[in-house]
Amino acid sequence: MRRRGGIPVPVLVLLVFLVAGGALAYWFVRHSGDRTPQTPALSQEAVDYLPSLALSDVQMEGAENFLAQTAATISGQLTNHGPRTLRLVEINCIFRDLNGQPLKRERAIVVGRRGGPVKPGETRGFELHFDQVPTNWNQDLPALVIAQILFEEAPRT
Repeated sequence: MRRRGGIPVPVLVLLVFLVAGGALAYWFVRHSGDRTPQTPALSQEAVDYLPSLALSDVQMEGAENFLAQTAATISGQLTNHGPRTLRLVEINCIFRDLNGQPLKRERAIVVGRRGGPVKPGETRGFELHFDQVPTNWNQDLPALVIAQILFEEAPRT
């Protein structure tokens, strides 16, 4: 089947798909890049509050799950020694290899998922589950770094 101009219809359709596919590929390359998801950084207010928080009784259990993958559970306590009520506290758990190089960084909620806010002077227990830890993990407790703190708003008078 030919059009009047001499180019067969299947060839014309193929050309249209190739041009559209090329444009779509260009858009994906241009817009996806090597971006990592943006996570909020600690505010100055949160950085100033860090000395008022204490992690204690941190323990870890490593095991193999039913898919023969390495899994880990980290538990501990967070104490709020400061004057503010905490609505959310997130930490980065950084798993390392035998050379101490970071293998996996996973963000986890310590305060805020359940149990409500942590008031001044309170201690709250936490338990974090990691189902897919890299097999070349050094089996040491990962570094726990506070990544986010959100405070309860003070009641307005």
